[in-house]
Amino acid sequence: MKSAPTSSRAARPPDRFTFQNQPMTGPALRERLPSLFRFMEIDMFDWNRSCSYDEQQKRRFHTTARSRLKKLAAELALPPGSFDLRSNKAGIAVSGEIILHLDRAYIQVGQFGLSSGHGILIRTCKGREDYTGGANHFVALGMLDDIPALATAVRAVTGVGRDGALSATGRAA
Repeated sequence: MKSAPTSSRAARPPDRFTFQNQPMTGPALRERLPSLFRFMEIDMFDWNRSCSYDEQQKRRFHTTARSRLKKLAAELALPPGSFDLRSNKAGIAVSGEIILHLDRAYIQVGQFGLSSGHGILIRTCKGREDYTGGANHFVALGMLDDIPALATAVRAVTGVGRDGALSATGRAA
């Protein structure tokens, strides 16, 4: 006659409740919630991953930064035609830059300060032909993920966006 197993695991059926409520990670989660990952892939970007010698990363960097600068323009309530949005991909070894240029403000995004954590330059200027402008102010690239905070920084440095838009008598460089 066989005796009953002594292991408690063999003696009881698997606990389905415990198994099903364990947090999923990695591929299992990706398979279970594909729409969540599509959203995250679109909206999450590693700003600190170098674009040097990586054409795909550089293309995504420029596309995402342009999109975020458009959102910044909307957050600052800039009227259409009151700004230029430019992109210069530059050479293979650098990120290039994406620029939101207003009559009174110059905002440039690039990976020029990865070691310091800075990558957004904000300064005043005197027109859209002024490429040197006022004093340079730098903020982290990660602020592109928080457009209201970035808009606050732009307003603090340039005065642009107060009361909806900068008046003709607003601050200049």
